[in-house]
Amino acid sequence: MIRLLRRPMLLRLPLIALAFGMFGLGGAVSPLQAAGRHEASELIPGSAMWREIRQGDSGFTNSPDREHGNLINAGGEDWRQIRNGPVSAFGRWIMGAALLAVGIVFLIRGRIRVDNGFSGETVERWTPMDRIIHWLVAVLFVVLSITGLSFLYGKAVLLPWMGADAFAAWAALSKTLHNYGGPLFIASLVLMIAKWLRYNNFNKVDAQWLAKGGGIVTKAHPSAEYLNAGEKLWFWMIVIVGAGVSITGLILDFPNFNQTRETMQQANILHAIFALSMLAVFIGHVYIATLGTEGALEGMVYGQVDVEWAKQHHDLWYEEVAKGTADAPVKPETKEPPGKPATT
Repeated sequence: MIRLLRRPMLLRLPLIALAFGMFGLGGAVSPLQAAGRHEASELIPGSAMWREIRQGDSGFTNSPDREHGNLINAGGEDWRQIRNGPVSAFGRWIMGAALLAVGIVFLIRGRIRVDNGFSGETVERWTPMDRIIHWLVAVLFVVLSITGLSFLYGKAVLLPWMGADAFAAWAALSKTLHNYGGPLFIASLVLMIAKWLRYNNFNKVDAQWLAKGGGIVTKAHPSAEYLNAGEKLWFWMIVIVGAGVSITGLILDFPNFNQTRETMQQANILHAIFALSMLAVFIGHVYIATLGTEGALEGMVYGQVDVEWAKQHHDLWYEEVAKGTADAPVKPETKEPPGKPATT
């Protein structure tokens, strides 16, 4: 400032005039200050253009992609609100309801025991191929469920606990596992459907089984064929809901089928709803096969089930086995699966 004052008046006059022009004289108001907020924005070059772009107006481009003319995807925020709002809440409620239902059934019914005890005589129920397909589907489903839940709830649940660096590493690994595990899950699902489709036709025996609560709610042991109505319902849910998960997953996994952003967003919402629904029923399936029913898990682990278990839970199928008209023969010489003492 001292150097400025020492300059000749001729040089100082333009600087003084510029200052008066920029800041105004004695309370004079600039056009931007006088106009309202909306009117002021109209004075900014390009404001109308950006408003139209945010509302979805497209421009022109030489790119062949369907949406390269759309500079701003305004629907992304709508998708985020739906995903983090209703879809996230749906997942919490449906999984909470499944866990609550399992807890109530266990408290009321307890573990369903084999009434006459294990005989030590077993019958083949699941072939090696059955078990390979089942465990392949099961393991892939668990991996996809864990990684998928990490996407949906990770920032709220895992990030505060793991920290930013660890969560970032886990998120990257989850993305890889989910993207590559998805197509493998679909392939294994197709194999399972092809292998077990012939056993899953409903009939009057299934209606009677359902009317008696499958022996889970009450202590009755309704008759059942090779698969009971509960297993058939689980199978058809896998077919129907699994198809929804698979189709939407492929849309998300391979974004090169000329689908739009809107299609991807809709597929993501549907994918989450299908997967969460299947996960809730899967919780019940795991409970029945492990803690809920004595002797059930051994069949899928070793392929053999105790004869007394077969008579109690799948009596019509066992009658066919005993007559030699079913696929699996009785094998009296086969010992009880390891870790399960025989009772007499």
